[in-house]
Amino acid sequence: VQLQASGGGLVQAGGSLRLSCAASGRTFAGYAVGWFRQAPGKEREFVAAFARTGSRTDYADSVSARFTISRDTNGNSVHLQMNSLKPEDTAVYYCAAGNYYSRNEYRYNYWGHGTLVTVSS
Repeated sequence: VQLQASGGGLVQAGGSLRLSCAASGRTFAGYAVGWFRQAPGKEREFVAAFARTGSRTDYADSVSARFTISRDTNGNSVHLQMNSLKPEDTAVYYCAAGNYYSRNEYRYNYWGHGTLVTVSS
C-alpha cells in the first residue's frame, strides 16, 4: 500500500489543521494506522493510532485532548484533526500503516512522505 499525507501548512498558535493520509494500491482495511511526527533536531515520535479492527484509538499524552484520528468508512483515507495547535506541535507529520496497533514506529511497514506543520506563536 502506498501512502500520501497532505494538509500541512502554516498556522497560528490556537488554530487548527486537518491532515489526511490517502492510501493507494490497497485500502486501509486490515491495517492499523498511525501518525508520527518529527520536529527539527528531534527523533520521530508517536502521535496517534487507529486500530486495525473496531474503533480503538490511542494518543500521545501531549495531544490527547487536542487531536483526533479518524478513518473514512470507505477505507481509503485516514485523518488527523489537530485543534488548539501549539508551537511545539511544529514538525513533519507522517502517516504509517501496519499489522499491529502500536506506539512503536517499527511495527509499521508502510510510510508516506511527511507533511510539514508549522505553528507560529
